[in-house]
Amino acid sequence: MRERSVLLNPSILASDFTEIKNTLDLIASLDLDYVHLDVMDGSFVPNITFGPKFIRDMRKLSDLVFDAHLMIDNPEKYIKAFADAGCDIITIHKEATRHLNRALTMIRDEGKEVGLAINPSTSVLEIENELMNVDYVMVMSVNPGFGGQAFIPQSLKKIKLLDDMRRAEGYEFRIMVDGGVGLKNHIALKEAGADILITGEAFFRSSDKASFIEEMES
Repeated sequence: MRERSVLLNPSILASDFTEIKNTLDLIASLDLDYVHLDVMDGSFVPNITFGPKFIRDMRKLSDLVFDAHLMIDNPEKYIKAFADAGCDIITIHKEATRHLNRALTMIRDEGKEVGLAINPSTSVLEIENELMNVDYVMVMSVNPGFGGQAFIPQSLKKIKLLDDMRRAEGYEFRIMVDGGVGLKNHIALKEAGADILITGEAFFRSSDKASFIEEMES
């Protein structure tokens, strides 16, 4: 396996859902470990994608790490359903629940890895008290709800601050970045402290995906 300075996490939102088995097989064949699952409810974000049933069916087709990004209101109502569907990582938004600590604890209690996402307008300092309780922090570098948006440059400052905070406190969470990620900004993201780059349009539109991955990860 090649040496990696950062991990790539393709988002199937940019794929053709009628070819989902081939998509999962392709991701696995390229020596990638993760697949990103964008769950949208039409309320927290202005779009609707899929739910636990779709993920449960995909689970039968793949051994990849299923990274579920719940862009939904009151995620605590659905954590068990997504855990039972076969998700390995469940990420919820700070902005989507009144009782963030309780919701994060519910994910841990289901035996899943815990992710916490923040929107572009949310300060890192607003989640400071939960950083010791999570496995991943996802910095949204676009406004959530649609693929293909342009990267928000101010996200780099948030990534750097998170990296500084985990070093200072000895935390072990990984930093994910979601939105507008590609060959134009991957170096800056790595230098800021990102560990996992979520990419959709850039990955699926690449004519040479192996070369794309090598450049993004090496």
